[in-house]
Amino acid sequence: MGTAEEPRRITLTPAARRVLEAAGRLFYERGIHAVGVDLIAAEAGVTKKTLYDRFGSKEQIVVEYLAARDERWRAFLAPYLDAARPGAARVLAVFDASRAWAQENGSKGCGMINAHAEIGDPSHPARPVIAGQKQWMLALFTRLAGDVAPDGAHRLGRALMLLHEGALVAYGLNVFADPVGRAREEARALLAAAGDPAVRR
Repeated sequence: MGTAEEPRRITLTPAARRVLEAAGRLFYERGIHAVGVDLIAAEAGVTKKTLYDRFGSKEQIVVEYLAARDERWRAFLAPYLDAARPGAARVLAVFDASRAWAQENGSKGCGMINAHAEIGDPSHPARPVIAGQKQWMLALFTRLAGDVAPDGAHRLGRALMLLHEGALVAYGLNVFADPVGRAREEARALLAAAGDPAVRR
């Protein structure tokens, strides 16, 4: 599994935080390409000069938006994992957290997947943020799968990752009701087949 390089980050001043808050909301609701710096500055109540002084470019705003979203997700997930028993329960806790996150923060699906669809340039500075977030999720599923099936952790981790990411896409597209909940049940079946008696019906 490859690793993504660490993106350059900036220190956020109060004005920069206002810019980032406005940009994050607009990027997620309308798309990165559809939102210009004029609109971001206006929504944040700052001048374009201030925006460029703080971030240097729109690309850096995108980096900060995605990195901050990833940080919020990891902080949101942590108590779900902490509250679950080792084994299958922790795997299922990821799906529980994703379901709650989507209901609270993600009517348009996964912000990382959406951004990846828009950012075709592999040299864009936000690409490592997106790749790093998904690599972190795969590593998490693989680690958790190791508690269930030590000899098959990599295979099981990848299967769980595919279920999880597919559910996020289906949620964003509104393909059918509660795809994350459905993915959780499929994950339960995988875990039972892998040998965790705690999830067998």
